[in-house]
Amino acid sequence: MSTIEKAIEKLNQGAASPVSRPNDVPLSAANVAAGVVESAQSSASQSGRVMLNLGRMERSGYLTPETGRTQLAEEMRHIKRPLLLNAFARGAAQIKNGNLIMVTSSRPGEGKSFTSLNLAMSIAKERDKTVLLVDSDVAKPSISRILGIETGAGLVDYLLDESMDLPEVMLRTNVPNLRLLPAGRRHIHSTELLASEAMQRLTEELSQRYPDRVVIFDSPPLLATTEASVLAQWVGQVVMVVESEKTTKQELNESLSLLGDDEKVVGLVLNKSRASLGTDYYGYYGSYGE
Repeated sequence: MSTIEKAIEKLNQGAASPVSRPNDVPLSAANVAAGVVESAQSSASQSGRVMLNLGRMERSGYLTPETGRTQLAEEMRHIKRPLLLNAFARGAAQIKNGNLIMVTSSRPGEGKSFTSLNLAMSIAKERDKTVLLVDSDVAKPSISRILGIETGAGLVDYLLDESMDLPEVMLRTNVPNLRLLPAGRRHIHSTELLASEAMQRLTEELSQRYPDRVVIFDSPPLLATTEASVLAQWVGQVVMVVESEKTTKQELNESLSLLGDDEKVVGLVLNKSRASLGTDYYGYYGSYGE
């Protein structure tokens, strides 16, 4: 039985385990505390900067810089630690584009955007790391909607306009180590844009320009669109959010097959479990939004 089959078998038994690939540092299986997805209103205080409503975010179940040692905060620490080890590995353990992390799922509504945002917030608490959260679900952008950000230009605009500089579409926030890159305008050829040389140049720049930066791509679901499998070719790590008691073995197998590269580091995060998974899995109760 392959390592992937073993992971799926554990999923069918009620717990998700990491997908072990070459050079993997396994992710802890997890499921995240309940949170109502309510738009955390933000307002632009100046060009290129947004003020996140951190109080509303926390009341809606999201992490903020002021969040203490809650269950959610601890769980995100367990998830981010192996990701950071992979991202900044050296020598033989180095992973190409290891600091580029795609968060996805098989189907919509399994919790990938909630995970993306909370993971970014958790990494932003690191003293020597910065994080860029990219809303790469360009057909149905969730991050900007959740945060209440109303912006024009973003990822799609940058890929379309060769004269545009990256800082023109990146947003600073009132979380010191957190930057945002919105999805931008909708475009009928979004898949082709994500597969373009412009996207390759962008990911190379993001991977190499800032030695302390982690880039999280909130991706579309793998089985819902073609954009996610295209985006996967540019990243070094993938976090696959799996919905407990809903995501099937067939769906998970199909999703994993769309990721392509066998050398890519892939980990599973179990969500919406109705019962604690025990201390080995740092389990939570309840469910959360998309």
